[in-house]
Amino acid sequence: MQSPWKILMVAPLFLLLSLQSSASPAYDDLSRPRDSNGHTCVGCVLVVSVIEQLAQVHNSTVQASMERLCSYLPEKLFLKTTCYLVIDKFGSDIIKLLSADMNADVVCHTLEFCKQNTGQPLCHLYPLPKETWKFTLKKARQIVKKSPILKYSRSGSDICSLPVLAKICQKIKLAIEQSVPFKDVDSDKYSVFPTLRGYHWRGRDCNDSDESVYPGRRPDNWDVHQDSNCNGIWSGGFKPLECINNVNKLCCLGSQPRGIILLGDSAGAHFHISPEWITASQMSLNSFINLPTALTDELDWPQLSGVTGFLDSTVGIKKKSIYLRLWKRNHCNHRDYQNISRNGASSRNLKKFIESLSRNKMLDYPAIIIYAMIGNDVCNGKSDPVPAMTTPEKLYSNVMQTLKHLNSHLPDGSHVILYGLPDGTFLWDNLHNRYHPLGQLNKDVTYAHLYSFLNCLQVSPCHGWMSSNKTLRTLTSERAEQLSNTLKKIATSEKFTNFDLFYMDFAFHEIIQEWQKRGGQPWQLIEPVDGFHPNEVALLLFADRFWEKVQLQWPQILGKENPFNPQIKQVFGDQGGH
Repeated sequence: MQSPWKILMVAPLFLLLSLQSSASPAYDDLSRPRDSNGHTCVGCVLVVSVIEQLAQVHNSTVQASMERLCSYLPEKLFLKTTCYLVIDKFGSDIIKLLSADMNADVVCHTLEFCKQNTGQPLCHLYPLPKETWKFTLKKARQIVKKSPILKYSRSGSDICSLPVLAKICQKIKLAIEQSVPFKDVDSDKYSVFPTLRGYHWRGRDCNDSDESVYPGRRPDNWDVHQDSNCNGIWSGGFKPLECINNVNKLCCLGSQPRGIILLGDSAGAHFHISPEWITASQMSLNSFINLPTALTDELDWPQLSGVTGFLDSTVGIKKKSIYLRLWKRNHCNHRDYQNISRNGASSRNLKKFIESLSRNKMLDYPAIIIYAMIGNDVCNGKSDPVPAMTTPEKLYSNVMQTLKHLNSHLPDGSHVILYGLPDGTFLWDNLHNRYHPLGQLNKDVTYAHLYSFLNCLQVSPCHGWMSSNKTLRTLTSERAEQLSNTLKKIATSEKFTNFDLFYMDFAFHEIIQEWQKRGGQPWQLIEPVDGFHPNEVALLLFADRFWEKVQLQWPQILGKENPFNPQIKQVFGDQGGH
């Protein structure tokens, strides 16, 4: 019989897969041991900090705060059970160390989740102890000297080596790496399951046993017998189709249906870690309700993204995604969206997962493709990030390779829009002296501290911009501008047979100005936990700005407004939802 400790580690499997694919700025570097150790260290410091702060907020013991944290976690994915097992394994040592006034950095170095390699700097989130680090660490190790936990080999906790879980591990890894649904019976790249690259990422399949039925295809025989493109519009031989005009054309014929497809990175996937998950003063039984969904979506929320989001905003802003605007313009576009984004994606590694894009040039409707690799060609976590940045020459080669692939797969009449890169200096300028959620309780951790910690561990999503080094920030912005100019040059000089090509600036300053007109502050547009990604508000404001610019400059991209929308709504209601 397998050890229950190892079997129940299936929950951290989802977490580790998510963190591996999201915390690293480039998939090319995932195998580096430094990255793996860095993520482990960040995770330990985060959890120990939450335990310590929960005890402070509730004036309780460390033991009680650990049990409180576990009680908040849901049962799904064995999260609650795993938490209690972790307490049983590490809790006594954490209690001893925190009771001796050791902070999270010291605890995690003592338990060897954080390691200072020979010749490497000491990585810490909190201010260093008043006594020397060497003396403090020696004292902490004496406290847990007889603990059996330090003899525990973490290499034995690799649950993917267990026969009972090896196959599911492999399938989950492939789903993430290849950006295709984990559950897809007919292998048409569409699913009836929401997460693990399911319909949160691309339109929901309405018949998962028939590979010829999927969102975005031109209807088979105008859907007299079945809804072959899952847009909820079909006659069925029994339902009166009231949206037939005077020449007996069905409601979608001539309305120029089209889908929306995003080729993006973590910003396009809407990477988001809820502040409630790490803020002790806000934590409650409701804080972690969405954690299982987030873990199985790689800590991304494409269902709320600015391009393909289909759910109403959770932040109270009355703006819609580009997909919802296209659906409102033409109800025949229902469910025709694909978010082909990956955490860490760039022009360099897009070729590894672009095959997950589903479009048949002969059978499907045209599509609007947004190419938005907005950061990782200049962003990486290396100690010297500049040499690892993509050069303009290499970007040109990478993008042309992508465009040639698209030209061989997209139906004629499609449109491709290349998004430029932002000037990320606004991150340091607007956040560095503000308190991070972990530092708000005791006023001890700013974003400058967080950036320094991540840079030291070489797991920063963007050392170039998330740095106190102004020269480095300037160099990163200069390279971003060079790459944007390269994209602009491609859009104005290259021609393709199956799509028109356009360029649009990623003008974050315009979004900031719009937000300030509403009474907001620039820092409110950035994800508070990672201090890097644009948040939901920013993404929806981008969608609004995108729509305005396209309507003004290239209205042909959006297609016609379908005059039969009212009839479609009357007959088909919500068209089957999403």
